[in-house]
Amino acid sequence: MRAKAAKETTSGPAAAADQPPADTWDQAGCDAIIGQLWTLRGKLLAYENSLAPHLENLDPGYRTSARNLAHYLRLRQSDRRPLQESLARVGLSSLGRAESHVLANLDKVLGILHRMTGKPWRPTLEDEPVGMESSRKLLERHTDELLGAPPAERAVRIMVTLSTEAAADYGLVRQLVQSGMDIARINCAHDAADQWRAMAANVRRAAKAERRPVRILMDVGGPKLRTGPLPAGDPVLKLRPLRDEFGRVMMPCLVGLRANGASTPVSGASAHAGVDAAWLAQLELGDHIDLTDARGAKRSLQVVLREEAGVLAECIRTAYLVADTRLKRRRKGARPRSSAVSDLPRAEGILQLARGEILHLTRDANRAPVFKSKKKQQQPVAAVACTLPEIFKDVCVGERIWFDDGRIGGVIRRIEKNWLEVEITHARDCGEKLASDKGINLPDSLLKLPALTGKDLEDLAVVAQEADLVGLSFVQRAGDIAALRAGLRQLGKPDLGIVLKIETRRAFENLPELLFSAMASKAAGIMIARGDLAVECGYERLAEVQEEILWAAEAAHMPVIWATQVLETLAKTGLPSRAEITDAAMGERAECVMLNKGPHITEAMRTLDDILRRMQAHQAKKRTLLRALRAWSLPSDIQSQ
Repeated sequence: MRAKAAKETTSGPAAAADQPPADTWDQAGCDAIIGQLWTLRGKLLAYENSLAPHLENLDPGYRTSARNLAHYLRLRQSDRRPLQESLARVGLSSLGRAESHVLANLDKVLGILHRMTGKPWRPTLEDEPVGMESSRKLLERHTDELLGAPPAERAVRIMVTLSTEAAADYGLVRQLVQSGMDIARINCAHDAADQWRAMAANVRRAAKAERRPVRILMDVGGPKLRTGPLPAGDPVLKLRPLRDEFGRVMMPCLVGLRANGASTPVSGASAHAGVDAAWLAQLELGDHIDLTDARGAKRSLQVVLREEAGVLAECIRTAYLVADTRLKRRRKGARPRSSAVSDLPRAEGILQLARGEILHLTRDANRAPVFKSKKKQQQPVAAVACTLPEIFKDVCVGERIWFDDGRIGGVIRRIEKNWLEVEITHARDCGEKLASDKGINLPDSLLKLPALTGKDLEDLAVVAQEADLVGLSFVQRAGDIAALRAGLRQLGKPDLGIVLKIETRRAFENLPELLFSAMASKAAGIMIARGDLAVECGYERLAEVQEEILWAAEAAHMPVIWATQVLETLAKTGLPSRAEITDAAMGERAECVMLNKGPHITEAMRTLDDILRRMQAHQAKKRTLLRALRAWSLPSDIQSQ
């Protein structure tokens, strides 16, 4: 259509007088672009100069990168899309992939425009912190210093979060190293110092045995904003046999009956209950035991095994045992014939919440429920404690609050000295269950919590001894990084690598400040904790947020760890979802991808390794690589339809 229009407008003398032929060079347009680029160039350098006193305090290895980051931040302060359109029309780079070498890319475009329009051009290399090649080498150097050298055939490292079992199971750790783990992550929010030391020792032993380097990252827990304990539910034991799709019993439920208070397991039992010792001693193989369960249903058990610890009984119909359930031996004879049950498991304490309901977030875990009048009836209001009541002074009415990774959402309606009133606004139609020790997010609140708690400072002594790099959780401002670096200096580890976990809205908004502050360290990187970011910034914004973090980190030549729920379904169940395979492929744009623990973690690692090896031939940061597509052959003849 464009070519046809050009032909029509130049078909006659009058049209030729109105405008130049289509192939005539637009000198005036190019001159205008040159003017815009020179103006932009001046702004980039002016902003860099304004930061000069601060840049002098950074680690020498990061000063060049800090200059480029300054240029990138200034570049993105205004809408550059009209300029990009103008550059694209004349077939030049539109600065869309300039993150790692902003000024050099801009100067390349200026130089080409000057030569194309016959203007003199003198390269100004002295102003350029980095070029395309040198920026790539800077990122590689910074990444190697923090995360260690990459494996031979894969540029992106794989990090794995260690489970508690890794402290005692050397074989598990060695299997992880064999499967390609480059960095082991120990989460100091869980377990204890002795277990962390055991995990680290197993990692070093396995790395030595496999003759490959494996670094250790230890995350300090940070301020844990979570729900407090809830009273446990009533004691109940559910016995449920395994059935096929037609309801036929494929495997009975096997329950161990042992003396009251005993803890020795009965062989083969999937659950246990305590019974009277004298009654237990009378049971024999084949005995039938009758009971009426919590629902009033008549049920029976049959003894299939007897050993020193107790007896094993099978149940072929679902039954619920509670504290007042009595078991009666059907066979007559020796007394006693019946026994009460004890030592039943208590269900986890939960709150059932629905949209429109009120929840009180309290300072005190033992606070009695508040009763409110509703249609002249006194009804209790659900209440749960908060592990960090210090937040009460930082929140405001009308601000949002999220629980359990965003599964339950609400709005703060009232603030009292000892509790916050929250109206539940987001939950499924059937309601949601809120348990203890679930995360709380306050994306609208300006919390003044320090990134390092007293416990973190104690844990840092272990981290300094065992780790190669430390993760700073819930970092929000430059002062948090300064506090961590001061703690490391006191422990004699000033050069320990630092990883900033970007997991709050405030951290994302303060990212430039955090990056510049981290550059005072010899080795630094960032982790995109996408789970918390999705809750804090909104799931609809997550794709945009993680892109912007990747761009800023590339401008800073700082390594990125791609984290949260990568191949999580595969690691937990052994079967991946289609969506998470695509998500894992996005990890190629980072320098490291983190997997969380799960029973199928080694399979997840092998899958991730394969994905990353394939994708590195197609993608480098934002740049698509034109590798030969050998999956297709060129058609020798195309038949017209």
